[in-house]
Amino acid sequence: MMKSIKKLREMTGAGMMDVKKALSDAEGNEEKAVALLRERGIVKAAKKADREAKEGIVRFVVEGNKAAIVEVNSETDFVARNSDFQSAVEQLAQAALKAGTSDLDTFREFQMDNGEKVGDFVSALSGKIGENIVLNRVDYLEGDNLAGYVHSNGKIGVLVDVQGGTQDQAKDVALHVAAEKPEYLTRDEVNAEDIEKEREVLTNKALAEGKPENMVERIVGGQIGKFYEERVLPEQKFVKDNSLTVAKYLGEATVNRFIRFEVGTK
Repeated sequence: MMKSIKKLREMTGAGMMDVKKALSDAEGNEEKAVALLRERGIVKAAKKADREAKEGIVRFVVEGNKAAIVEVNSETDFVARNSDFQSAVEQLAQAALKAGTSDLDTFREFQMDNGEKVGDFVSALSGKIGENIVLNRVDYLEGDNLAGYVHSNGKIGVLVDVQGGTQDQAKDVALHVAAEKPEYLTRDEVNAEDIEKEREVLTNKALAEGKPENMVERIVGGQIGKFYEERVLPEQKFVKDNSLTVAKYLGEATVNRFIRFEVGTK
């Protein structure tokens, strides 16, 4: 009996009394006892589901021409810095790579190597830790030159897919995306209505400041250019050398896609 208790405690992280009760209820069957512990963890997690999970970490995995990234939230930063929590998030990142999906619902149903569904794994983690744990985001990409970056606090994570160029350039772009928060890959992605609203605001501001009407269009045009430069990745000043834009730093290489997760943002 004691051997089974020790084994199940190591497997599940549950307390001794919880394990003893589960084994008793399962009439000594270890598999059934684990299932009962998982179920009871899920029940506990459900009671926590209405509590906000604003902390957490981001983790990514890059293997060859495939990469995946996940964001998992906790209620407190104390848990986010816990080694068991971080290890679990790394397991989820590995699972995301195998799942090959950017759809959260599909990923929750994905079966991990131990046969457990991702959603059940997260619920059991919540029961074990005692906080509301939320699998918030997952994304996946494929490419010939992939790189990732996670900021030292673990709360900002990036993946980039660079066409051509070197691995060092891809890593530098990932660092840049983490630091400079680009919103778009090209100008065409910017909502035309947003640009018109911005143009209207800037025009009214220039006129209110007494700028000559015949100069307003040129002034506003320059400011709209600045709007793009602050938000469109290739046009941003390169974080490691402000004399270059990202596009000039990359030369013939181009960014196909970037993903940026930051805990507490969408």
